[in-house]
Amino acid sequence: MQSQVVTTEHIIEVKGISKTYDGGVEAIKNIDLQIPRGELTTLLGPSGCGKTTLLKIIAGLLPPSGGEVLINNKPVHGPGPERAFVFQDFALLPWATVLRNVSFGLELRKMPKAQRHEIARKYISEVGLDGFENSYPHELSGGMRQRVGLARALTVDSDILLMDEPFASVDEQTRRKLQDDLLKLLQIEKKTVIFVTHSIEEAVYVSDKVVLLGPRPSSVMKIIDTGLDHIKSDGDIRRDKHYLDLVEDLWLILKQYLT
Repeated sequence: MQSQVVTTEHIIEVKGISKTYDGGVEAIKNIDLQIPRGELTTLLGPSGCGKTTLLKIIAGLLPPSGGEVLINNKPVHGPGPERAFVFQDFALLPWATVLRNVSFGLELRKMPKAQRHEIARKYISEVGLDGFENSYPHELSGGMRQRVGLARALTVDSDILLMDEPFASVDEQTRRKLQDDLLKLLQIEKKTVIFVTHSIEEAVYVSDKVVLLGPRPSSVMKIIDTGLDHIKSDGDIRRDKHYLDLVEDLWLILKQYLT
């Protein structure tokens, strides 16, 4: 008799998560959220509303003050191999080559050198850095360094990518190119992604769902299914009336919280 593989519709469940920092600063309060498997969900909200705090709690890098996070129905008590974090500031080893940086997670897992380098080269190629394997971070542009960070996250083969404003440190042209490259990559890799950004346009463009968080102490105000076809070309989506309307709707909500 064949065994059946049971999959969970929601790979991540956030249940009543709150976080109060020392000094009594309440960052987020009683957040409930379900993240669908295989989709890109963006956390968007006013500056300082706790987007990164929530992301780090899901990553297991920060303990909550209340509530729990479940990954595949199992409580999160710290970092785990099913989650990989992509940082805004690249977080690369300055003394290591691209190949060493990308394979570093596998090195920590004691994988043999030849095997980890083979895997790393695959992802270096996927993010468009063929020929830069032996380059060092200081020899790369900001966009290229962020590609190295993404390749490193992919190399450890985690089901979930947690991306904290990954394109905020690059210029607008590079940012748009990285957005497109990410969407193309996810067509191949089929990861579940939680993406944090301050940019309304970026949030709508890359996302299957946008979770709109309110001002501190933050809670979920609204969840928007973008309904965008990410297989379309960049020009098609950015000129799409539905895309433009979503951007404007989110701006009308968020601008009331600007001081």
